[in-house]
Amino acid sequence: MRHLKAHRKLGRTSEHRHSMLRNLATSLINSREERIVTTVPKAKELRPFVERAITLSRRASTLSGDGSEAQALHLRRQAAGFFHAGNTSVSETTGKRGQPRPERTAGVAALRRLFTELGDRYKDRPGGYTRILRLGHRDGDRAELAIIELVGNPREVEALETAKKRKSAASKKRKAARDKETKAEPAGETKVEGNDE
Repeated sequence: MRHLKAHRKLGRTSEHRHSMLRNLATSLINSREERIVTTVPKAKELRPFVERAITLSRRASTLSGDGSEAQALHLRRQAAGFFHAGNTSVSETTGKRGQPRPERTAGVAALRRLFTELGDRYKDRPGGYTRILRLGHRDGDRAELAIIELVGNPREVEALETAKKRKSAASKKRKAARDKETKAEPAGETKVEGNDE
């Protein structure tokens, strides 16, 4: 029995696994299209990982009252654990030929985007911020691939708007065709189809 074994190990040590999930989460949040392609087991492990961070930002966006800034800061610091903060233990001059190493800013950018944009977007949504779409098998090793994406991304919203416009244009066209048919038939005369004897 698998009691108290809730997650997949993904063939990695715990440090490697946590680092990989942080990288995937950072890539998903920072992605312009708000979607990444990965394998199905990784996507299934990433989903609750990312959704916990989004829930923290959602909670911070709904705070109000006395001490809300301190509580928002606390939630922001909790969410920072879901992303790589950078190399703080490495000295500044360990770059190439003694040049200063540039800062790692992907995790900082993901955290900023999470609390400025995504928290407000999912303010009224009680959960289910991601979607997993299966793609099929990869050619090299037959691993099953999947797309994990954020729900309500701009591409999806744009597709819904164009579908609504298309539908309204089609209904206007049908209504105009019906009006044209009713105007073409003279009022009071109705055609009776039947046998001519």
